[in-house]
Parts: sequence; structure tokens; C-alpha cells
Amino acid sequence: MKVRLPQGMGGGPSNMQSMLKQAQKMQEEMAEKQAELEEREYDVAAGGGVVNVKINGKKEILSVKIDPEVIDPDDAETLEDLIVAAVNEAIKKVEAVSAEEMQKITGSMNLPAGMF
Repeated sequence: MKVRLPQGMGGGPSNMQSMLKQAQKMQEEMAEKQAELEEREYDVAAGGGVVNVKINGKKEILSVKIDPEVIDPDDAETLEDLIVAAVNEAIKKVEAVSAEEMQKITGSMNLPAGMF
């Protein structure tokens, strides 16, 4: 029984070498983009801007700024909730931007998360 490969899937060693070169180039582009993304910084606000979080592409919190008007010693829970919301939103932003930028490189390949 002979197996027929779709057009462009066979073709011998030169086709395989071409595919490997393309994969290597994509991997290099992804590594460069990842390094670039890790250097980016994002400012995210919560509670209408009363809590601001600065985060980098490595998901490290760089700073937290709190509007003094929201600091109420009798209501620490609200402030805690605002900080949690701001940090979670900052992480989501980093992940969304990273995924979008990587999608530009990988195109429609639909690589599993964390593959590179």
C-alpha cells in the first residue's frame, strides 16, 4: 500500500531542510519577541484609578500606587480587594499582549501554549 502525501508534504530532503529552516527561523523570532516582551512595562488601574499597578513582561510587580483617599483604616478589605483586582488585571494584560504578539509570528499554526 502506498501512502500519498498532500501536495508540498513530500519532495525529499530539500523540502525537509526548507521546513526545518523555517521552523528554526520561527523559533529564533519567537525567542527574540519573548525577550522583548519581558522588558515591556504595563500600567494598570483598578477602582477607577485609585489603585495603579506597574508590571513587567515577566509578571513581576514593579510598583503599586494607592490614592490616599481610598485608605480607610476601618475598611482595609476594600483596599485589599482593589489591590487584588489591579494585580490580576495586570497579569491578564501581560498574558494577552504576549499571546497576541506570538500569534503574529506563529500565524495559524495553533501551537500549544508554552511550546516555545
